[in-house]
Amino acid sequence: MKILTDIYRSPKKEGLYLYVKKGQDLSELPDVLMKSFGVPEFSMRLLLASEKKLARVDVEEVMQALNDKQFFLQMPPPAHIESV
Repeated sequence: MKILTDIYRSPKKEGLYLYVKKGQDLSELPDVLMKSFGVPEFSMRLLLASEKKLARVDVEEVMQALNDKQFFLQMPPPAHIESV
């Protein structure tokens, strides 16, 4: 399976990304999601495929979410707490 996606970054939180299928009407996504995400800033277009790997998330999980919910929200990496 392959899915052509548009990826948007959030202006509100560093490292927060929204994946949608190419051409997805963002106004169809849940209001609560869009309010917390902020005005999406286009980042890139990417072809997802089962045999490809993504840096911080499982490609299969992303593709499943796109088919089930019409979006995937990639959360920022956890902040590292330095020991004292």
